Amino acid sequence: MNTSRGRARSRVSESSAPSRAKWNAASPLGDAGRADIKGKELAYYLDILQETRARTLAEFKKRDDKWLFAVDKSWPWGPTNNYCKWFHVCEHEANHNGQIKLLKGRLPGSRQESGG
Repeated sequence: MNTSRGRARSRVSESSAPSRAKWNAASPLGDAGRADIKGKELAYYLDILQETRARTLAEFKKRDDKWLFAVDKSWPWGPTNNYCKWFHVCEHEANHNGQIKLLKGRLPGSRQESGG
């Protein structure tokens, strides 16, 4: 939301009502998030991930290099451009993708590698 909507610091509380309803419990990573999100079918999580990726790609198609290197002087850790912000997002995505693959492979009925 920060980079696609041009907000200095996006917070779920500043979002539209549908966004707040969807992300409010998950955003602070507290008890409410664990209660609301935990225990769903795998498809629930994968669908949200795919929806978010599709929206991100659609937003990137609207942007150019000028936007990518535009400096946000109000960023909490100091002046930062969108390239830096999205590099950070990609690092997180890569880490979580590995976690998802590890957990997905441990689900009952998943294809287990044979020993050897």
